[in-house]
Amino acid sequence: MNPNTLTFSKALVTLLAGALFGFGLSLATMVQPEVVLGFLQFKDWGLMLVMGGAAGLAMLAYKGFPRWFARPLLGGQFLTQPASWNRQTVIGSAIFGVGWGLSGVCPGPAIAALGTGNTDILWALGGIVLGALAHGLTTRD
Repeated sequence: MNPNTLTFSKALVTLLAGALFGFGLSLATMVQPEVVLGFLQFKDWGLMLVMGGAAGLAMLAYKGFPRWFARPLLGGQFLTQPASWNRQTVIGSAIFGVGWGLSGVCPGPAIAALGTGNTDILWALGGIVLGALAHGLTTRD
């Protein structure tokens, strides 16, 4: 396959996957912080079904694709990430959880919410960007 065609194919698949992801978040109402906060306060169980379905599908794909296909359809190889818990993982998870619980905003739905015209979400996105920047400046690999 021509390298330019492969690059275009990867870009197109990435664009389609992102659009599908954003559509799914919007359809599941995860782009509305008040719905997410209702879920986190155990008032709305609809998102539990959405998240359970997404986790199940992701687990099926993560475990099944390497068995069903010799290699990824667009080249490369299947990669696995070994689970490792350390202090940074615990602290980062806690900060993410507190931020999500206080605002009802997660990075993926926040970006998708821009497509719905919710410009108030820019404040949350600004905080997400600042947090990512602070992490990048303080973490050395």
